[in-house]
Amino acid sequence: MAPIGTTEKFVDSVISENKVVLWSKSYCPFCNKVKALFEGINEPYFAYELDKEENGAEIQEILLAITGQKTVPSVFVSGRHLGGSSDADAALKDGRLRALLSGDTSTYDYDIFVVGGGSGGLACSKEATKFGAKAAVADFVKPTPIGTKWGLGGTCVNVGCIPKKLMHQAALLGEALEDSRAYGWNTPEVAARKHDWGAMVGAIQDHIRGLNWGYKVQLRSENVKYYNKYASLVDKNTVKLTDKQGNEETVTARNIVLATGGRPVYPDIPGAKECCITSDDIFSLPYAPGKTLFCGASYISLECAGFLNGLGYDTTVMVRSILLRGFDQEMANKIGDYMEQSGVKFLRGYNLVKFEKIEEGTPGKVRVTYKNSEDKIESAVYDSVVLAIGRKPIIEDVAVQNAGVKVHEKSGFVVTDDADRTNVDNVYCIGDLAHDKPELTPVAINAGRLLAKRMFDGGVKKCDYDNVATTVFTPLEYGTCGLSEEDAIKKHGEENIEVYHSNFTPLEATVAHRLDNGCYVKLICNLKDNERVVGMHIVGPNAGEIIQGFAIAFKVGATKEHFDELIGIHPTNAEIFTTLDKTKRSGADPAVTGC
Repeated sequence: MAPIGTTEKFVDSVISENKVVLWSKSYCPFCNKVKALFEGINEPYFAYELDKEENGAEIQEILLAITGQKTVPSVFVSGRHLGGSSDADAALKDGRLRALLSGDTSTYDYDIFVVGGGSGGLACSKEATKFGAKAAVADFVKPTPIGTKWGLGGTCVNVGCIPKKLMHQAALLGEALEDSRAYGWNTPEVAARKHDWGAMVGAIQDHIRGLNWGYKVQLRSENVKYYNKYASLVDKNTVKLTDKQGNEETVTARNIVLATGGRPVYPDIPGAKECCITSDDIFSLPYAPGKTLFCGASYISLECAGFLNGLGYDTTVMVRSILLRGFDQEMANKIGDYMEQSGVKFLRGYNLVKFEKIEEGTPGKVRVTYKNSEDKIESAVYDSVVLAIGRKPIIEDVAVQNAGVKVHEKSGFVVTDDADRTNVDNVYCIGDLAHDKPELTPVAINAGRLLAKRMFDGGVKKCDYDNVATTVFTPLEYGTCGLSEEDAIKKHGEENIEVYHSNFTPLEATVAHRLDNGCYVKLICNLKDNERVVGMHIVGPNAGEIIQGFAIAFKVGATKEHFDELIGIHPTNAEIFTTLDKTKRSGADPAVTGC
């Protein structure tokens, strides 16, 4: 390129007219490295190759006079000299580069401030410090109506995945005790066995407290500042922190990540908060719940009802319409059928009217009034009532509106794009708080880590929110990945969907004469795409362990033929996926006989 006017004017015009300018030499590896850096963050740049221009030596002398730097690349961003390749790399990692690109030259207390100390928020903040970012995280739990609160780690650790799986295991151990009699063990009969609720809760809470402490230690070792204070936004760069005594302080941050998650919904029904508990309470409940009603048919409701029934408590689930909304309905109904056969009672087609405390105590007595579709009023008395009708975002007191963050008009959750960005350029959102993203702990962790890498390490990978495997830990576990049958038909057309399916009996259940053809699997395949597997489902023991391994098939685009060619491990439950030869279209009986 020939300079316009004097060389000095040309250099000035290039620097002023382009956001990113690389004074470079085409053969220089350091120049190529810094080009790759800007390409990695999708930032356009103007590169002037000094070795290919007649005035290259003259320009380099001018750059030396301007910057004091003899070597290339010589990088300018938004009119300011950044330095060479190592300087650009360091600026990317500590957040200065993105600030320059945005035109923000302000100084802040933190490069990244995470609001919410759950799994996603902790992962994001710790990952950010690996790349030189100054990070902080705030976490504060507002007690439930009955006063339950917990430590650092969020829903999963304290009132979700961890205690739920452990209580599920407690129920399975009771089932195993019964099975053991068929195998020759002289274990007590059901009537002679007694479960100690307090001992179980104490052991589980001891484990959780250890995790809480471990997270604090990790934050300290990773140089993440931890605030045990409630955080709310003042504006897009300012956070107000309030401790339990009401003392306030403010801090500033170049980037803010919202990761507060959600809490159970209390319906607008008389007595709901005064008489009921939720999943926020049940895992640390200091007394046995007794005869319990679960309101709702969510996975939380069915999981908790399942383990309470397994532990010997009189358990009822009230269902307004369907089980496990959003999941494959054939699988959901099989779960419900098994739970009903196991002793869980279901009240179907009812709506709640009111709750009344008729006897104080631990647990006390609650009268629940409800009505059916014909508005016929009924009532019953329970020791405990657990609300599990959905979750709402922890957002109102976080004051995201002060930063102009957009929330979904119906769900109330934060609207994000596929890179976890909100509508505000420096505010991000991950985990359960994000609208229409899977509400799963591993998803939040993955999203948080990748977000930190994009912010401070030039990363380009985004969290893959499609085909995420998950498991519902009901008494008979349900593992799933990909589309439900209903969604597959809706997306691809019924004529293009083939469903391979089979019942099966776990070998270990045969001696105890349990689960006779009571487990079920299906592969949902797209006929127009070489029978590519678009959904897989299993109801049976250890479904979570099975579905985790098979989930990789979705990453590589596996077809039914791949499953057919896979040699199974015999005898396992998982091998059933390698032997499926009956389709729903054929009408063949999916029951299996023999081994």
